[in-house]
Amino acid sequence: MSYDIFVCRFVDGEPAVLDKEVAHEALDPYVTARDENFLQIKAGSDGGSADIHFSSDTNITINHLGGDEIMNVIVELVRRTESSLILPGGTVVLSRDEDRECLPESIRDGWEVAVASTGEEITRAIRES
Repeated sequence: MSYDIFVCRFVDGEPAVLDKEVAHEALDPYVTARDENFLQIKAGSDGGSADIHFSSDTNITINHLGGDEIMNVIVELVRRTESSLILPGGTVVLSRDEDRECLPESIRDGWEVAVASTGEEITRAIRES
């Protein structure tokens, strides 16, 4: 897929710092290339890959993603960092429904909010956004 998706963490409706150490723990088994604020990852036999950009303390940008297995890696990243996945088209994906209360009110009230615990569910949310 050729668009950007964003991993963002919110606490009490405000952006919060992502634990980069936890993010690296989730992603490191899949790293094929690394730079200061960049990782390229691959997962599975389907050739799935993604570019991971540590954009800021509160944001990870993911692009050039594709493949079923890579979506499982992304859902694990979201779960372990207690974050949300922001999709194009005004959809936010959470790994747990209880994280909905952490979102800013404008997102809770104005965006589609989906809960996904598998890569397949993230793929479905992307297609529907």
